[in-house]
Amino acid sequence: MNTALHVFIRSVDSLSEFSGKLCAWGLVAIGFFITFEVVMRYVFNAPTIWVDEVSRIVQVWVVYLGTAYVFKHGEMITIDVAFRNPGTLGRRITETLAIAVLLLFMGVTVFYGFPLWLKATLAGHTTDTYLAPPKWLTHAPVWVGGVLLMLQGVVQLFRVWAPTEANSSAEDAH
Repeated sequence: MNTALHVFIRSVDSLSEFSGKLCAWGLVAIGFFITFEVVMRYVFNAPTIWVDEVSRIVQVWVVYLGTAYVFKHGEMITIDVAFRNPGTLGRRITETLAIAVLLLFMGVTVFYGFPLWLKATLAGHTTDTYLAPPKWLTHAPVWVGGVLLMLQGVVQLFRVWAPTEANSSAEDAH
């Protein structure tokens, strides 16, 4: 396999793995935040102002960053009634079309999400809440996760057409 292509595949796979693990820890953090809020509210009668919003922000990041990890591991919704055998031409064409639609959708998302994030960042917009965190915290995961999913989509597309070489590099990353 081409060395640059091999490095690219391993880098994207590693980035997706890292984002997936980061998302898992983000969910653990949300669990601790909510537990803390329950104790503060019902035991000490002193609710916090930050747990709800911080938990929601972390959840937004988890959803968008987690997609590349989920896609890498083939855990997105798949229907394989007609094309069960991954080696057939029909299956490869079907997967290619599905990935092309994903790349198109994420391309549009990144195309419109990045300027929205940039505008909110440069203007210093904040949310309309008491805590008022900057809006870039909720706008950034849309395009960051979109770019990561697109990169993983390109890698998965390569795997569809060159499964033996690409899959061996995916197994090396574990």
